[in-house]
Amino acid sequence: MVGQSRKWMILVAATWIQAFTGTNFDFSSYSSDLKSVLGISQVQLNYLSVASDMGKALGWCSGVSLMYFPLWAVMFMAAFMGLFGYGLQWFVIQRLITLPYVLVFILCLLAGCSICWFNTVCYVLCIKHFQANRALALSLTVSFNGVSAALYTLIANAINPNDDTIYLFLNALVPLFTSGVALIPVLRQPPIQSLPADATDRDSIIFLCLNILAVITGLYLLLLNSLSSHVSKARMLLVGALFLLILPLCLPGIAYAREWARRNFPSRFPSNNSFTFNLVDPDDLELHKVLIAGSESTNATSATNANSLGMIDTEGFFRCFECFGKVMEKDRLTVLGEEHSAKLLVRRWDFWLYYAAYFCGGTIGLVYSNNLGQISQSLGYSSLTSSLVTLYSSCSFFGRLLSAAPDFLHDKIYFARTGWLAVALVPTPIAFFLLAASGSEAMLRAGTGLIGISSGFVFSAAVSVTSELFGPNSAGVNHNILITNIPIGSLLYGLLAALVYDSNEGSSIIGVSLLKDATLCMGRSCYRQTFIWWGCISIVGLASSLFLFLRTRTAYNRFERNRNRTQVMQSYSQSSSQSSSQSS
Repeated sequence: MVGQSRKWMILVAATWIQAFTGTNFDFSSYSSDLKSVLGISQVQLNYLSVASDMGKALGWCSGVSLMYFPLWAVMFMAAFMGLFGYGLQWFVIQRLITLPYVLVFILCLLAGCSICWFNTVCYVLCIKHFQANRALALSLTVSFNGVSAALYTLIANAINPNDDTIYLFLNALVPLFTSGVALIPVLRQPPIQSLPADATDRDSIIFLCLNILAVITGLYLLLLNSLSSHVSKARMLLVGALFLLILPLCLPGIAYAREWARRNFPSRFPSNNSFTFNLVDPDDLELHKVLIAGSESTNATSATNANSLGMIDTEGFFRCFECFGKVMEKDRLTVLGEEHSAKLLVRRWDFWLYYAAYFCGGTIGLVYSNNLGQISQSLGYSSLTSSLVTLYSSCSFFGRLLSAAPDFLHDKIYFARTGWLAVALVPTPIAFFLLAASGSEAMLRAGTGLIGISSGFVFSAAVSVTSELFGPNSAGVNHNILITNIPIGSLLYGLLAALVYDSNEGSSIIGVSLLKDATLCMGRSCYRQTFIWWGCISIVGLASSLFLFLRTRTAYNRFERNRNRTQVMQSYSQSSSQSSSQSS
């Protein structure tokens, strides 16, 4: 019982780490001030944004460091990298020190690297202590990374709502403080224990309650953040937000208290037979082993038998894409969970389709968030920058929570996770074309929300998709290979936006020169062409995700058949044992 309580303490600690270390999401809040102080162009500002994202390409270093250092040491390494990277940038933006552009670039790189190291710590904690509910634990904790900007906005408004440079100060100190708070649960990790079926059911209930509480937290930050413009109101709202983040500590205790009462007072509680709610199948612990074993007994008629097992028939809808899918039939994945080395991974068509879907979908949404400061400024909504950043952050949070839908709906509606990924990418091109068509405040908010939901889903679901397609044991290395697309996309998409921005500086409604080479573009022309390009690119990402779904749905259907067959056999053996015991 004590070990189980420590396990949930670790999950809450991972949630806190994620909630307060997504410091890259508030870049737009201070980017205009940083651009002004350094006296740089939009292209040069884009390079600083790229440097922050390049830290993700160095995420493999955190995995290597875990081979030589304990987890708590890696966590504090990440905290001090952020303290150094963001702290010196704050000194620069306060004009307390002067640094050349190259050193500021290196500081942004170091700060971005710290975020990836924090993510690695959380991934390791969730995968180690929630093996049966790995997907639910990851989606829940990663979701809270999306509310970082909203939380930082609340903290900044509670201190000084008129100073945007305070975000850098908070980025430097808050993660270090959070690491100190999370240190005790990380040091007191319980031993790994195998869970019985009833414990897995109880954990599923707790996860459902935690997700409901997470939705309440997201709605609280989204709907009430607009009231935080005054210091007194911001402080009250911040207290409420911190209370919602601490509240999950109580849920496991309530669940275990109910279990104790049920065992000691069985007459007052329903029996286990009347309670059949189950989110996660314990057989998922041996996902890749079961699948590989089952693949030997499955033939090519699997698709025609899918409907007999209650799965969704997607043949009619996707038949128009079949002719294109046949072009890439070679070397398709037939079994989920098969381990892939890095060398085998890069030879897979499926990986590159997955890479393209992420590159042209989720990454382009991240680049949009990095440019929100200049986008709102060019459209004449400079005062709404913090509100838009909060909107994107909150919608990204809800998108990350929605990535758990395949796990919650698994027993009622079966749909391949790659299919959910394709559905999640649909809003992105719609949002960009809406932004290109109109520069109104309503359209800006709607587009920002759609992009946030879509990219948030991709960021969170990618961890589970990588594990399912290319093996759970290789997921750490393979996922770091996948996210190398983030700095590449940040460079290319950001450079495209910056070149369009700087080229329209002279033809815009207002042209202003700020210090040295800094430029200010005003009007819809600053980003309209960029939105059109980004919309077309996101369509490529959507097409790639559809092809990935077509190529992998056979493997997902095969896994579902094996799962259903296993459940039938287990229920038959249980009924046989019960009947034999009754007869004896």
